[in-house]
Amino acid sequence: MPNNLSFTMAKISKDDDLSTGLNNLKKHIFNELMDLVGRVFIIVGFSEDVKIGNRGFLPEEKEKGLVLVFNRGMNFKWHDWGIEAKLAFGSTPQECLVPIEHIIGIYSPEAGTQFLSLPAESTQQSEERKEGKEGKTQDKVEGSKVVKVDFGKK
Repeated sequence: MPNNLSFTMAKISKDDDLSTGLNNLKKHIFNELMDLVGRVFIIVGFSEDVKIGNRGFLPEEKEKGLVLVFNRGMNFKWHDWGIEAKLAFGSTPQECLVPIEHIIGIYSPEAGTQFLSLPAESTQQSEERKEGKEGKTQDKVEGSKVVKVDFGKK
């Protein structure tokens, strides 16, 4: 039993390190692009934790994400947890709080570059779809003389 517990604790620690590392990378990329070209776009995934003033997320944005634009002249602040900014939607300024874990993309058309970091649910759903396809493939292979080799990590 202790071996399973230590494995679980190591995985939790590794996941926390990965999450922290990705969050630091997002902030670094954002700041580097801002210094380089002066304007950065971020894509924010829907979550109840994300506050977009009274406006909130529109139905399509809940599904696909919300694009927010930042430039050097704006008054925004990075915290350890994410970005705090007053952004205008139309002519109405809204107080926005965006936790860094919900930033799923950072890009700059001027620099011709982008960074995407899919949320854990998307990655997990992708793995489940992949496993489902592998199961179907294996069913077809079992009755034949074809040997299936899986070079994936275990």
